[in-house]
Formats: sequence, C-alpha cells, structure tokens
Amino acid sequence: MAAISAAEAGLERVLLLESSAEPLGKVLISGGGRCNVTHACWDPRALVGHYPRGGKALRGPFSRFACGDAVAWFDAHGLDLVVEADGRMFPRSNRSSSVIQTLRQAATRAGVVLRTHTALQAAEALPAGGFLLQLQARGASDQAGAGVVPRAGDPGPGERAELASRQPAPSPTSPAQTRALVLATGSHPSGRRLATSLGHSLVPPVPSLFTLKLHPNLLLELAGVVMDPVELELELPDGRFRQQGPVLITHWGLSGPATLRLTAFAARALHQAGYRAELRVDWSGGRSQADLEELFAGCRREQARRQLTSARPWGALSRRLWLHLLADQGVEPERRWADLTRVQQQGLIQALRASRYPVAGKGPIGEEFVTAGGVSLGEVNLASMESRLVPGLYLVGELLDVDGVTGGFNFQHCWSSGWLAGQGAMQGCLAG
Repeated sequence: MAAISAAEAGLERVLLLESSAEPLGKVLISGGGRCNVTHACWDPRALVGHYPRGGKALRGPFSRFACGDAVAWFDAHGLDLVVEADGRMFPRSNRSSSVIQTLRQAATRAGVVLRTHTALQAAEALPAGGFLLQLQARGASDQAGAGVVPRAGDPGPGERAELASRQPAPSPTSPAQTRALVLATGSHPSGRRLATSLGHSLVPPVPSLFTLKLHPNLLLELAGVVMDPVELELELPDGRFRQQGPVLITHWGLSGPATLRLTAFAARALHQAGYRAELRVDWSGGRSQADLEELFAGCRREQARRQLTSARPWGALSRRLWLHLLADQGVEPERRWADLTRVQQQGLIQALRASRYPVAGKGPIGEEFVTAGGVSLGEVNLASMESRLVPGLYLVGELLDVDGVTGGFNFQHCWSSGWLAGQGAMQGCLAG
C-alpha cells in the first residue's frame, strides 16, 4: 500500500522489496484464506476503540484514511468488498488471492518495481539526507514483481521493506542509496533491529490476540461447544479486564472472539503475570441473579414434571454445558424441576453467573495473531508516518506499537499507515 500510494502520487522509481519468494504471504493465509480486508466501522471515533494499543493516537490517521476510504480504494482498483452480519468485510470472491491480485495489479499500473529474495541487512542515515543500505541476496534469481520488469541493477532490501529512490539502482548485492525508506516489516525481528539501529526505542513486544489454556482443563469434555453471549473477566495485578461475546470451548481451554478480545486488551498484564490468572466466566451472558431466578421459577411452574436434563433454563443454553454444570454441582440430571431444592438452584445460578477456571498459559505455541509492542508512537509523526528522529524514514503497520482486535482492524491499520507513508514519502522526496 505504501509503494502504490507513493507511485500513484507521482513518485518515480518506487521499489518494493521482499526477502521471501513472494510478497503478501500473510494476506494469502489470513481469514482462513478469505482475507478479512477491513470492517464496516465508518466513524474514526468508534474505530479507535478496537485498538488496545494505539487507541486515541490513531484518530488523526483515521481521519485521513479509515475503513470507508479503504473500501473506496479497493473498489477503485477493481475489488468489490461485501459486509457480513458481524461487520467484517471480505472480497466478494471469498478468496484472499483476489486481494493479492488487486494489489499486484495496482502496483503494476503505478510502475512499482518488486524485488524478491533480497534482504535489508543495515541502513545508515546519511548526513546530507537519505540512506545507505546494505543488501543481501537470498539464493534465488531476481524477479520483477507485479508484472514489472526491473531495470538492470535495481536494488532490493527485504523483509517487506519498501524503498522509494531517486538514485541509480545498483545490483542486489551492492550498497544502495535512497532518499526515503519505508519499513513495513510487521512483527519480524529484522524491522525492530533496523529501527533501533537508526535510533528508535521499542516498547517490548509481547503476544496479543491469543486463546487461553486452562489447567486443569475442567471443560475438556465440552470441546467444540460455542456459547454466545458469554461474559469473561480476568483479575490481574495490573487491572481487571472484561469482554462479552461468543466463546468456543477447545480441548486446551477457551477461544472465540470474546477470548481473543480479552487477551488483546490484557496482553501486557497477562505477560507480566506469566499467563497465570483466574478467569471468571458468566455463561448466562450477563443475566442478573433476579433474571435467572425468574427463569428457574418459570421452569418449576411450566416444566415441573420434566427432568432437568430435558428442559434447560433457556433454549440457547448448550445442553452439554448444562449437563456439565449439573454434574459439577452434584445435581442428578434425572431430577424433576419440581424437586429442585433451593440450595441446588442457588448453586446452579452461581455456576451459570460466575464459574471460575485457572488460566495456565496461552493456547498452542505460534497461534498468536499479532504482537503488542514495537516502535513507540511518540517517535513517529502519525500524520505522515515519518520518523521524528530520522527524516526520510517511515514506519508502518505492526512494526509500530499498534495492534487491533480481530475483525479486519489490523489490516485496516496497515492500509491506513501504508497509504499515509506513501503520501509522506512522495512529499518528502519532492521537498528534498
């Protein structure tokens, strides 16, 4: 997005550099191969609430390029997006390859040159402005990406670093000189290393958006059950965190949108606590004590002769979960509603409203969706994504201390910051 934005704004000789064989690999696998491009959240004031890190600081960037702008941009470049019931937006084709094709074609039309198999090893800010880059080829022949044939000797820093240059392009193994440099390295350590070498400080990165491991997993027999809505609450030394929404019970613990949102907002506090905590789960979705007592009273009146196993307090309550709670409270499932004692009723209501489970870590290793942490936002001019410390350096996406919850918000920040960086690089090169 940064490369296309700069080239479409009129900057010549924009080079897009990638250390792997193909760019946009993360797009290809995102959303189960569908790519959740953005979210139908049209007000920047509401949009910033979906970012545990970044928050209010993103109001400015989103006032210039937010979800509606992203939808319009992709539409203008030939990609039609559709809104699902929960607000997520996907390509009409339901294939992430359509997003990749759109970006590659846009790069081709704008004249962007893609160079793969080349990594940026070091970048030095020059006294007179611009950067000297040390590049390393990675064992494959150079490629022209996006259908563009590069001129002989075009350079190629990688790890999804983007380079805008006015200088003659050297060979991939020789030093390169450029006026503006955009780092779009995501959570890869190379980007953080490059940023710190150029004088930036980092907010220490920690995992975000992950599932919770319960140990002992008292819900193991319920793997596959989905409940919606569920209220989750973590009480940690650094604060109390709550979320409500769908929860999926897994063979290791809890997943689903509510769990992911909870761990996103509690990412640093959980890290500080060593991912050990007590989780309170309200399976009733926030119903009050009085509400549940009324539901139970209705069952005692209207389902008096039926067994507890065949008549749940409300229809959306998972039967497997209800039977589990009955067993946990020592209540015979064959007992009739008319025979349910007051003590048993109160125990079941308490279990529905405030079951407690021991958190003993994150879900499967490598499952984390994004990283919390990165270059401190105070060191970046968010109007253009230009470094406040190093003129001509632009930092975007997950390299920054910004992360969003699931639903297309992390991609949206990438589109926004990339677009702004491309515009900023164009203006910076003209000024230089």
